[in-house]
Amino acid sequence: MGLYREQGVVLRTIKLGESDRIVSIVTAGRGKIRGVAKGVRKTKSRFGARLEPLSHVSLLVYEGRDLDTISQAESIDHFRAIREDLDRMASAMTMLEVVDQVAQPDEANPRLYQMLVSALRALAERPAPLLMPAFFWKLLSLEGAHPLLAECAVCGSTADLVAFDLSLGGVLCRDCRSGRPITPEAIALVRRVLEGGLAGALNEPASPVTAEVDALAAWSIEQHLERRLRSLHVLDH
Repeated sequence: MGLYREQGVVLRTIKLGESDRIVSIVTAGRGKIRGVAKGVRKTKSRFGARLEPLSHVSLLVYEGRDLDTISQAESIDHFRAIREDLDRMASAMTMLEVVDQVAQPDEANPRLYQMLVSALRALAERPAPLLMPAFFWKLLSLEGAHPLLAECAVCGSTADLVAFDLSLGGVLCRDCRSGRPITPEAIALVRRVLEGGLAGALNEPASPVTAEVDALAAWSIEQHLERRLRSLHVLDH
């Protein structure tokens, strides 16, 4: 038991009692933490405003046996530009939901934390069509699910690559095809995202190819997590 400082991004909150919340936060040094924020649901609670989902915060936390207690929270970035735009907010909440699924308690994953902070900063600056799918592809790679893109994941053929199935390892030739169809242009764009061309890929305007890469990324991340992402489909209805 002790007192510690951390930086993190608030992923989600759950009501506790009449005035408290349980807050899930992905941190730089401790993985995902869950802490009680006392009194944050009271009217005009400035403390509570700093602990809304999406907030990037600096924390002072008392370590507990089951749940920690959040003593202080100072705002690093509230990402106002994201909060004021429905489409950006939907993208951000989807990224938070995915990170909430993959981050583990007490398992430091500084790369995951930094990827999320960087993605949110980029989203706040401008909503590039490939930003969220690029985050998904990078996250899959970080999770050990880096897809094969240069040859068939089943037979090794480099010719006639026409399908994609993450559960089989990546792209597939016509003879081995399963999963979803993929075009050569989409394969090339995913390779740019994963092999050092991310900055250029984020400058790509919306097109049928970026839409294809987006749909494949969403399908693949749901396949990897083995669950449907609620936030991803919030604007479908």
